[in-house]
Amino acid sequence: MPLAEEFQEILDALPSDWTDMELDLRIEEARYIDAATLLVTCNAQPYSHHDWHFHLNVAHQFGHAAAAEVVLGTMQLLDDAGIAGELVLREVREGRVEVTQMWGRPESVRQEFRRMAVSSAGEVLCV
Repeated sequence: MPLAEEFQEILDALPSDWTDMELDLRIEEARYIDAATLLVTCNAQPYSHHDWHFHLNVAHQFGHAAAAEVVLGTMQLLDDAGIAGELVLREVREGRVEVTQMWGRPESVRQEFRRMAVSSAGEVLCV
């Protein structure tokens, strides 16, 4: 299965309030350097002396990780380059919200933040 399709299936299986996830990636070893060059775009962390080659941190809406769209694009680049591999989901976190300091910010910023905190389904994600 192509990596982009496999990653999209992982995304589709996640709950709507997921915040971040950790994936491991194994690629064909003959193309390791080519893959590493492409994986720079999503800040993949290489493993040393491990069964899996790379560790990926993926963020949904906030956080210190690669955006899901960027990781999907990177997986598509690997597929386009003909680099085969497999992904495994190691951990998913859900239900966390971003903490933003609002002291000293104008009311327009506070209102915009509240507007963004309401999902398209109408559920309040944070107050």
